[in-house]
Amino acid sequence: MLLAHDLEGPVDAETVVLLHSSVCDRRMWEPQREPLLAAGYRVLRADFRGFGDTPYPAGPYNNAEDVLALLDASGIERFALVGASYGGRVAQEIAARWPHRVTTLALLCAARRDQTPTDAIAAFAEQEEKLVEDGDLAGAAALNVATFVGPRADAATRERVTAMQLHNFEVQLGGADVGRSDQDHDLGAVTARTLVVSGAHDLDFFTQTAEHLAAHIPGARHTVLDWAGHLPNLEDPAALNPLLLEFLRG
Repeated sequence: MLLAHDLEGPVDAETVVLLHSSVCDRRMWEPQREPLLAAGYRVLRADFRGFGDTPYPAGPYNNAEDVLALLDASGIERFALVGASYGGRVAQEIAARWPHRVTTLALLCAARRDQTPTDAIAAFAEQEEKLVEDGDLAGAAALNVATFVGPRADAATRERVTAMQLHNFEVQLGGADVGRSDQDHDLGAVTARTLVVSGAHDLDFFTQTAEHLAAHIPGARHTVLDWAGHLPNLEDPAALNPLLLEFLRG
C-alpha cells in the first residue's frame, strides 16, 4: 500500500519531501507548498499510516520504509527531507539508514527514538490518554492545540490543527494496535547537510531532543526560534519559510 500523498512540480527539479507531525497530517505543509514550488522545487507531501487519507495499518509497519517505498514508486532517487516533530523522527531514520539518498535534512522541533521523557511530556501524555479513554476527543484535541501550537498562531491555524488532530483520533481509534517498528539507526551515519530547529516556547522534551540531535548528527546546525512553539511552519510561515528556503538552497 502506498501512502496517500501529493506530488507537485517539475519532474526534473530537486524534490523536497515533507513529513508531518503526529498532531497533524500532510495538510500542515500548505503554508510551505506554494513558496517551495515557486522556488523551483518538486514537492512531495505524504500521510503516514493512520493519518490524513492513509488508512490505519492492518499489520506491522515501518514509517521510514513506507516513505522509501513511495519515493521508489515515484522514481525519486535523491531528495531533500523536512520533518516536523514525529515526522522529524522518521526523517532521522531515513537519513541514517539510506544516507546516500538524502541531500539535505531539516528537523523542525523533532522527536527522537529513545529520548528520555521529561515530566512535562509525561504529564501531557497521561492527560491525553485519560481524555481519549473517557471519549472526550474534542478535549484531547484541545489539549494538543494548547500544548503544541505556539503563541504566534492565529485562530484559523488553531482550528486547522484541531481538525487534523480530531481526524487522526477518529482514524486511529478504529483500528487495533498492530505494531509500528522503528529500526535501530546511528545518527552518526547521517551525511546530509542538516538543520535542527527548536522553538523557545516548546516543551523541554523537544528542546532537549534538538540539543541531542545537533550534538550527534555530523556538522548539524542548530537554530532556536525565540518566537516559536512546536509547529513553527504553521505558527508563523512568513518567518519560517525564508529560513527553510535559505537552508535548502545551501
